[in-house]
Amino acid sequence: MTELVERVDDDDRVIGVVGRGEAIRRRWLHRVATVVCRDRRGRILVHRRPHDDVRFPGGVNFMLGGAAEPGETYEKAAARELTEELGVRARPRFVLKFRCAGAISPYWLGLHEAVVTGPFTPDPDEIAWHDWMTEPQLAELVRDEAFVPDAREAYHRWTARRRERADHERPAG
Repeated sequence: MTELVERVDDDDRVIGVVGRGEAIRRRWLHRVATVVCRDRRGRILVHRRPHDDVRFPGGVNFMLGGAAEPGETYEKAAARELTEELGVRARPRFVLKFRCAGAISPYWLGLHEAVVTGPFTPDPDEIAWHDWMTEPQLAELVRDEAFVPDAREAYHRWTARRRERADHERPAG
């Protein structure tokens, strides 16, 4: 069965519906929604993709996610992916969107955050291993060659956005 995605333009406006494989082969922009999961202690969920996966086999990532389906907002796609990959229902909070160069193909990436408070069941077809890491541990892991290149780009944008917010919220004086 062909996974359908919305082909979008440079401004993230929908211009058609195509198969995801075709979008990747032709390097057409489409939408991907991701979620950074934290636990109550603020640690970040990190996982390794299965070694037999089509995209980034054995790669390490700090985001869960996948392609948005036709008609789906980034937020709804992020919530669906969270349910599919972890068995968790939550309302991920939108953080940022950017045009990702993509190691395989370019796409628009919507990054969200969610707090996972209860037990979860990782989908073994998506997650071969997982663990909770502190922010300093994640910062070190990002340098590892096993870290998915697209996730590395997202990590740098995510941390820059968090620094901007912290600087903006800091009292003047």
